[in-house]
Amino acid sequence: MGEESKNNRNRNTALVLIGAGLFLLLDHTIGFFPILAAVLILLGIHRLRSRRERKGFILIGVGVVILFGNHLTIIISVILISLGLFFIRSKQVHRDDTYIQKQKLMDSVRLGREPWILRNCSTWYIIGETYMDLSMAILEQRDTTVILQGVVGDIDIKVPDDIGVSVTSSVTMGQIQIATERETGVMNKLTWQSANYESSDHRVKLIVSYIVGDINIKVL
Repeated sequence: MGEESKNNRNRNTALVLIGAGLFLLLDHTIGFFPILAAVLILLGIHRLRSRRERKGFILIGVGVVILFGNHLTIIISVILISLGLFFIRSKQVHRDDTYIQKQKLMDSVRLGREPWILRNCSTWYIIGETYMDLSMAILEQRDTTVILQGVVGDIDIKVPDDIGVSVTSSVTMGQIQIATERETGVMNKLTWQSANYESSDHRVKLIVSYIVGDINIKVL
């Protein structure tokens, strides 16, 4: 038993020495902060795959901030590209001007605790959260299109089964869950349509896209 314990200690010591050596070698060639950022992002992705979403997104977020913290130009470029794609998508989907368009740096939208009117709309923000309960929504027309887009987003939407829903979603890093379908990790895209979409009296088309995001759409 004592010999086995000694062997384990020697093995652990060897692994620590090897790890330290590799870290110093990479630190000399790449730099400390990029390595730390990569480790945190990988740990975050692992947490997401293990269904520990909140911790996973925290790790990914910290990793992204560290990775690009000293590269303000890159951050601004990502924001501008995201905003430009938002305007293009809005014009393509909303053919007329009868829709609401909002752009904010940060936002928190919570709709559903009391009746509310759902209209064609497009929303973009750098960091924010959106909660919608469509069972409390008043739909004034048969077809309604909602675009949610930005850099970092936490999206939670509940859809009753009497409303037909079509979803086109994507996240560069994070997770997407629509009904029973789920995608987690990097470069995720998920398209989903309810069985009653074509025959429903009211239909909602959701277009959701974020750089880092947690998209959760439940069909009740």
